[in-house]
Amino acid sequence: MSDPLRPLAGRRILVVEDEYLIAMEIKRWLQIAGAEVVGPAPGVDEALMLIEADGLDAAVLDVNLGEGDTAYPIADRLRADGIPHLFATGDAKVVVASVYGSHPRLEKPFLEQELVRTLADLLS
Repeated sequence: MSDPLRPLAGRRILVVEDEYLIAMEIKRWLQIAGAEVVGPAPGVDEALMLIEADGLDAAVLDVNLGEGDTAYPIADRLRADGIPHLFATGDAKVVVASVYGSHPRLEKPFLEQELVRTLADLLS
């Protein structure tokens, strides 16, 4: 029986976020929900290396990663590996206007409960 206070218990979740304070807050929220957080990774190269380590259950991706980089190559790799993921971004129109428009997403700022519920739904 799953613990309603720790709905992500036992799940390994990759966090890709280039803003340190936001990354640490997302990490904290996921840990409270029982997840083992992989990362956070601030960019594409770091995220792709963490995906290579395998064993991920899901991922949370900021879309814009600074210096013109986006999380789309990461999303493509996750999709190819069958790993569910969501976009957590302050620029939702970027996601909507792309081939990823139907992908799960949260618009910044979002609440802890929204993040945990969306991930739990994605993993169910």
